[in-house]
Parts: sequence; structure tokens; C-alpha cells
Amino acid sequence: MNKQEVKQRILDIGVVPVIRASSPHDALMAVEAICAGGVSIAEITMTVPGAFKAIRELAKQHGGELIVGAGTVLDAATARRCLDAGAEFLVSPGFDADLVNFANRENVLVMAGALTPTEVIRAWAAGADFVKVFPCSALGGASYIKALRGPLPHIPLVPTGGVSLKTAGDFIRAGATALGIGGELVSPAALDCDGLARIIDLAGRFREIVREARAEYARAVPSHDRQASKED
Repeated sequence: MNKQEVKQRILDIGVVPVIRASSPHDALMAVEAICAGGVSIAEITMTVPGAFKAIRELAKQHGGELIVGAGTVLDAATARRCLDAGAEFLVSPGFDADLVNFANRENVLVMAGALTPTEVIRAWAAGADFVKVFPCSALGGASYIKALRGPLPHIPLVPTGGVSLKTAGDFIRAGATALGIGGELVSPAALDCDGLARIIDLAGRFREIVREARAEYARAVPSHDRQASKED
């Protein structure tokens, strides 16, 4: 898929599963379950042993159906290896200008990490397609997203860290564009006990929560403010 198609998929689904697993095999199992739950996006973090292998296998097996991204990408050199393996988007836990510039040169979607308002502004000004607010729970969770949205309604924010079934709707109603969800969706315990049914169920529930919360947000927020949140 091209960059715009990847962006639209993230906007449509609103859930970006963050896969941290102990092996490529476990990562592949987790992604299969997520897809079965209706979420055709997966971010394979560089903390997964054999992460490049997992990305390559997923791109080969599910090309066109599943959007595979690379997470915890810290520099342009690692980003290059991720793209060579088949990654279609890049995610960093913090802002690195070289990484964002690299993604823009390659015409690949990048979700740059940031936490403070200054970092969010810098990431957006550098050309990030989304700004990942991480670790969002450390600064108040959904209330922090709402505070950021006040002066920065034009920047698409993707909170990560502290997103659960209980808080997901609050984040969307606070103005989050999408949600990065890690252990609350794919937990080590679920993978250890082959709890794929649990992951399938959670993926579907998170997607439904996003859909319902977006409808509530649309009713509560003036149309011109919603439009501002969608514009690049």
C-alpha cells in the first residue's frame, strides 16, 4: 500500500496494536489473532527477538490485507532495515529528526513519539504523519490528550501507554485520532497460554469502543473543530 492508503487504514480502524513478544513465532500468532478480531494493522517492535524476520514473514503472508509496521525504531539505519523487510510504517517512542526526515524521503508514514507540547510541535513541524504521545498515562492519560488538543487541534495524536478497555473510549472522546495498544491487547500471559481467543475478542472490543466513542465525540464537538483535527 502507498503512504496515503496506510494512513487511511489507521484512521479508519483507529487501533494500532503494539506487538511485544518473546519470539517471531509468538508475534506471528498474535497478529493472526488480531486480524481475526477485525484489526488489520500490526506494529512489530524492535524489542521482539528476530523482529525483522517477523516483519518479513507477515509482509509475505498477508501483503495487501494486513498493514505491517515497525515500532521502537530509534534511528534511520534501523528504519532502513525495517523497510527492506517489508514494513509499511515506522513508529518511534521519541522524536528523532533524522528518522522523520528519512521516512519523508522514502515516502513512508511515520508516527513520531513525543510527550511534552514542545516535543509534539517539533515532531509535527518536522513532518510526522501522526504524533505518538508516549507514555501518555504518566501525564494524566485522556485528560492530557484533551489538554494538548486545546492549542493543537490540527495535530493527530495517538496516545500509547495506559490504553485499556476502561480508558480507550475516554481517549477518543478527548480527541485522540487513534490508539496505540500494547499489553492490554496482546499480553505475554495470553501468548504463553495460547490464549488467542482472548486476543481475538479484545481486538474486536477495542475496535467497537473506538467506533462508539467516535460517534459520541462527533455529536459533542462542533464540526469545524473535528475538521481541524483531520487536517495535516
